[in-house]
Amino acid sequence: MAKLDIVSIEDKTRQLVEKLEQSSFFYEFLSLYDFPKSTLTRLRKDSGQEIKNKVLFEVVLKGQSTVAKVVDLEMTLANKKSKPRFIIVTDFDHFSAKDLQTTDTLHISLSELPVYVDFFLPWNGIEKVDYAKENPADIKAAERFTRLYDELRQINQFEDQTTQEKEFNLFLIRILFLLFAEDTEIMPKGILTNTIKTRSAVDGSDLNTLFNRIFASLDIANRASQERWLQDFPYVNGKLFTQAHTALVFDQKTRKLIIEAGELLNWDEINPDILGSMIQTVANKEQRSSSGMHYTSVENIMKLIKPIFLDGLESEYQDLINKINENEDKEITDRTRRDNRASYLQQLEDLHNRLAKIKFFDPACGSGNFLIITYKEIRRLEIKMLKSMRELRQDGTIDFFERSKISLNHFYGIELDDFAHEVARLSLWIAEYQMNLEAQKEINLQSAFLPLRDAGNIIQGNALHLDWNQVLPHSKEDEIYLIGNPPYIGAKLQNTEQKEDLKLTIGEKLKYKKMDYIAGWFYKGVNFINTANSKLAFVTTNSIFQGEQVAFVWQPLLGKMTIDFAYTSFKWGNSAANNAGVTVAIVGLSNPNNSKSEKYIFDENLHRSVVNHINPYLASEEDIIVESVNTPLNNLPKMVFGSMPRDGGYLIIPTLEERNKIIENNPELEKSIKKYIGSEEFIKDKPRYVFWLGEEEYRQVREYPEIKKRIEAVKANRLSSPASSTQEAAKTPYAFVQKGEWVDAYSTFKSSGQEEFLQLLVPAVSSESREYVPMGFVGEDTIVSNRCYVVYNSPIWLLGLLQSKLHMVWLAAIGGKLETRYSYSSGVVYNTFPVPDLSTKRKNRIEEAVFDILDLREELGGTLAELYHRDTMPDSLREAHRKLDELVERAYKETPFTSDEERLSHLLKRYKEMTR
Repeated sequence: MAKLDIVSIEDKTRQLVEKLEQSSFFYEFLSLYDFPKSTLTRLRKDSGQEIKNKVLFEVVLKGQSTVAKVVDLEMTLANKKSKPRFIIVTDFDHFSAKDLQTTDTLHISLSELPVYVDFFLPWNGIEKVDYAKENPADIKAAERFTRLYDELRQINQFEDQTTQEKEFNLFLIRILFLLFAEDTEIMPKGILTNTIKTRSAVDGSDLNTLFNRIFASLDIANRASQERWLQDFPYVNGKLFTQAHTALVFDQKTRKLIIEAGELLNWDEINPDILGSMIQTVANKEQRSSSGMHYTSVENIMKLIKPIFLDGLESEYQDLINKINENEDKEITDRTRRDNRASYLQQLEDLHNRLAKIKFFDPACGSGNFLIITYKEIRRLEIKMLKSMRELRQDGTIDFFERSKISLNHFYGIELDDFAHEVARLSLWIAEYQMNLEAQKEINLQSAFLPLRDAGNIIQGNALHLDWNQVLPHSKEDEIYLIGNPPYIGAKLQNTEQKEDLKLTIGEKLKYKKMDYIAGWFYKGVNFINTANSKLAFVTTNSIFQGEQVAFVWQPLLGKMTIDFAYTSFKWGNSAANNAGVTVAIVGLSNPNNSKSEKYIFDENLHRSVVNHINPYLASEEDIIVESVNTPLNNLPKMVFGSMPRDGGYLIIPTLEERNKIIENNPELEKSIKKYIGSEEFIKDKPRYVFWLGEEEYRQVREYPEIKKRIEAVKANRLSSPASSTQEAAKTPYAFVQKGEWVDAYSTFKSSGQEEFLQLLVPAVSSESREYVPMGFVGEDTIVSNRCYVVYNSPIWLLGLLQSKLHMVWLAAIGGKLETRYSYSSGVVYNTFPVPDLSTKRKNRIEEAVFDILDLREELGGTLAELYHRDTMPDSLREAHRKLDELVERAYKETPFTSDEERLSHLLKRYKEMTR
């Protein structure tokens, strides 16, 4: 049975508690978690009370202490090697439990158990240490919210879709705020939930009227004339309830879902950034894909905000604290010590004032995750500062006027989606409340939460159309940080409106049509940071630092920005429903006049390297950008795509068995069938087959039923295509749309008198788990598909050059990637690869090394995928490649290279000379 989600566990536990059957309670409760059915069946049959290593439970008599019994049971287990994870004791009024691994305890009434079912999630493999990434309270909130959203959408039909959709979203935001407020006692505990339970009909028919009255009242400061129960709701302000409530339909189920959200969720445990996950939960997959919306986890947000500003601010604070501590340890006069304290206090106050003036701007803020986490971290730093300032004051008293200086009005954002825009405002309010509580707990700094003030400067609109200088007015001296996770949409996936956005932002003179959508945010961002004391850092698709995108996107920006830090490509996902796993990089930019000399490159393991410069390939080299060219700059033979059928699959024979069957029934067709190999077929040794026909060959076999039905299907497929070139190809349905290169190359081979027609095959895509992309030769019995690159009539030494470590370093840095896989390109990688003059003697020696590698492949057996995986590559094959590497590298440099960074640097310098 599939695991239940946490909300389902909660709901079913509630049913068990409400309809209590003491004899079966424990067995039914355990069945909600990930226990084998056979284990529970045996436990129940034997009336057992323990599952080894998992749980020990016991029922005690009414009046007997469940807490004391847990202690007794733990003592009896003290000397045992094998212990259960949990001890549970109940008298069916009270419920006590202990996690023996974490030592966490639970002491509640049995009726409260549904709220605490996440305590036992380790049974499902979810440990409490994971809660920072996936807090069970957050997950429950997201799932319950989704249920309510879906039910309301199902029973409400909107005529004016745009307006009423916006009003519907506003209702959901208000409900979220009130549920949070009543649970955290910003308002009287449970005030909304109890009002719904006592003042609305069970069928929900009058619930809309009730909400109308509550919402209207919350926006009135003086409500002395209103009914007493409405006066119990405090005045909210913040413009959250200013707009009139739209009429909505409610029923028994939606009323019940709202009440359950109030009763079953611990809203004080919920992170405001989870609301971003809710946005994705309610957005369908197609909407999310087309808008490029990706919810960013707290963990990944911290990767960005720490190097751009947080590490620097915390370092300045810590340096001051170190000086203060040194001052206290010095043997100096009391007067000098007091004077020093006064000086340090002033420096702390100056740093505090600077902190209060910094502005933060997310121009693609979504539901506000980056702004929320930034606000929390800045408030935490402020709490430490205030605490230190108190300790430094000579009389040790608290400043009567002491308050938080961090204002939500210094947090700016732009968001296209109305719902996400409203959630961002709500989330910032919640973040402020939570940080007020934290300040109260840490330093007894109390702040009133209601009435609300404006929640940040969050603007709804298209960020690529708006003037960011108007969204965030500033002077040239203002300290501003641009942060965020703009939308990722590849150049080929953009719709007409998105292309127009880039045209407006980047201009017609540049190749905006070939740029990824996120380039628009970088162009506006670079322009912005040159108008202030400002820096920028975005989470971004890694594609703009690879292949052709580097020249399109970054060439025009050189000189206008400096890359201060970068996280190279890494994969990440999030806890949102329909998780959007994607490969990203993080890059931080500043204007050249505002950049520090030390730059940082972080690898996927978060190891930090200090470098002097970072180029647009996110490597520590000078700004040399490799541009795609149509012909080789290095005098190598021409490399082209393989042959393209564009046949709907009707010329292709997918398996050897099917090929043999065709030949068995029609022996004359054997000469018309060839192997058909692309990247995957070559690397995994799973060739397909194909009918390969010229005009004369087709004339000879066209009456065969096998040929006739396939050719008719190809013709119909091509005629149905919207592309005119494909329709034109329907006139020769027996032939590949693209095979001219092969025909010409084979004709050249025939007239040359050579013994063998060698086709050098280079996979277009290969796994990053390989030290070398496996390449090789195929003969005239094979057609290379357009999923590969091919050099026809290739010299053997060329394979050695392309299989070398030097070429792999070039490919990894310069070539584009699909996620993190190597993606080869003739225009960017092969045609631009710097090649020195190779003597005949060196070519012959490289050729010998190539034969050694090919012989070893045959001798070792197995597929290229198995032979070339980094973890399973045979030592003999790795040694053969090492010898080849030495031969090739000696042609470039007399002394050995010491690192891949040195190899890349050397190649870029040669490229610069080659293109001078």
